[in-house]
Amino acid sequence: MKKLIAGVVLGVSLSATAYGAGDPQAGEANAAVCAGCHGQGGAQPVVAEYPKLSGLGETYLHRQLQLIKPQDRPIPSMMGLLDNMSDQDLQDLAAYFDSQDMIIGKANPELVDLGEKIYRGGNLASSVPSCAACHSPDGKGNEPAGYPRLSGQSADYVVKQLKAYRSGERDSGPFASVMMDVASGLTDEEIEAVASYVSGLH
Repeated sequence: MKKLIAGVVLGVSLSATAYGAGDPQAGEANAAVCAGCHGQGGAQPVVAEYPKLSGLGETYLHRQLQLIKPQDRPIPSMMGLLDNMSDQDLQDLAAYFDSQDMIIGKANPELVDLGEKIYRGGNLASSVPSCAACHSPDGKGNEPAGYPRLSGQSADYVVKQLKAYRSGERDSGPFASVMMDVASGLTDEEIEAVASYVSGLH
């Protein structure tokens, strides 16, 4: 929990220096290579475990692209795709995807109650904080701090990432330790429920 609090404080102090620095029109020119997996505008991935990129937040997207390019966050299917892009290209790409509309899904009605409980109130018994504290009550994230939008994100992708944080597989980036702490207290059932809940949150 101490790591979590420290991470949240760090997130606030690391307000995006590059917030709004990208050019969406310039980013669109490089986005065609992304459409094969993430769909047009990053809104409809061809595989449920791939993330929706639309509207996630420019700061968050830029940071992830900065990690993916040198394979600090290894994603085999993206190896080499960003090699010829400058940091400004990455910023523009992030701005383009952030400017696109997120398509909201529909949560599984059987999981809504537990998902909402975890998202809004966490689980005191396992020291899991509410997701809403960082990602906002409506799931639209916190752009200045670089916390991504969760509203509308693919449930399968959220499940995969929470399990990757929990196992320590995903450990790169300034807030990875925060998410690893959060995920360490979540059961499989809670992960499935909160992932479903955010997919339909709006």
